[in-house]
Amino acid sequence: MEALQKSMQNTPPKASSHAMWWGTLGTVRPFPNFNSEKDARDIQTALESKGSDVNTLVRILTNRNNAQRQTIAESYHNLTQKELCPALKKALSGGLEQLMLGLMMTPSQFDANRLRQTMEGIGTDEESLLAVLCTKSPQQLKDATIAYKQEFGRYLENDLISETSKDFTKLVLAILKKEELNSKEMVDYQLIDQDVKALNDAVNGKKKDPAPWIQVLTTRDSNHLNRVLSRLEDLRGETVDKTVQSHFSGDLRLGFRTLVGSILSIPLFLAQRLHSNIKKGSLVQGILISHSEEDLLCVRIEYRRLTNTSLYSTLQKEYKGEMQQALLALCRSEDL
Repeated sequence: MEALQKSMQNTPPKASSHAMWWGTLGTVRPFPNFNSEKDARDIQTALESKGSDVNTLVRILTNRNNAQRQTIAESYHNLTQKELCPALKKALSGGLEQLMLGLMMTPSQFDANRLRQTMEGIGTDEESLLAVLCTKSPQQLKDATIAYKQEFGRYLENDLISETSKDFTKLVLAILKKEELNSKEMVDYQLIDQDVKALNDAVNGKKKDPAPWIQVLTTRDSNHLNRVLSRLEDLRGETVDKTVQSHFSGDLRLGFRTLVGSILSIPLFLAQRLHSNIKKGSLVQGILISHSEEDLLCVRIEYRRLTNTSLYSTLQKEYKGEMQQALLALCRSEDL
């Protein structure tokens, strides 16, 4: 666990930092010599060509960062007096349509849409719901909550309550509203000891109490929690994951396992998720789009360590055509 902590910092950039620059951990960076008017004209030509020039659409939109894509959408509207997204929707279909429309959303809109998708239809996809919630910073979750209301006219908290139950509801809402209340200026050894004791005591009695686990894991920063979880493992002589599996059940167990995995290392958690679901296009798209300007380089490194194969090569093998082109552009390069 200590090795994970040293090798990877978990805290994602704040949602307001849309422009990512060289030296960041993202794979998609601002396109040099960017000209939104030219891009808008090229996209218009591609959309108006017979059968649509999909290759050009993919090439432009996957090689611009999110802020630049928003500017392209404005330029396209000024040029054509039409909205770009409906035009893309008309020209594309299937998974590629979903990917390209996802690229045109702001980060908070994209997070809100991913959360809504996990709760639509019959039943809730708890695994995907947790994967989004647990890999976002408190500020990103606040932004997604606002975007959710704007996009769907619904309150995210109310939907989460209606789609979950009992202690799992408490956990999900605590993750949504997570705050890092501990001091980040210094290592608080007293609080570490207090948290370790609270977590250990909660699973030692006949009746397991999830409340301390929910409280501790959603109100501390990742560096503090890595120390707490490492101490807990030393105390119990087993991994935290094994402790969770032994003492909790159902959705609550899934929730704690996901939360603990993301606390230990968000990149490793996402690499494991990609490896287990590489054929699920919508899941792969969600991770690549959401993390392409944040920490996808770290995810690539962990994927390589985990599978002994690069994410780039895996995507090249699993996908074809324009979808392959788009995913590889987001992944960006090979890891040897």
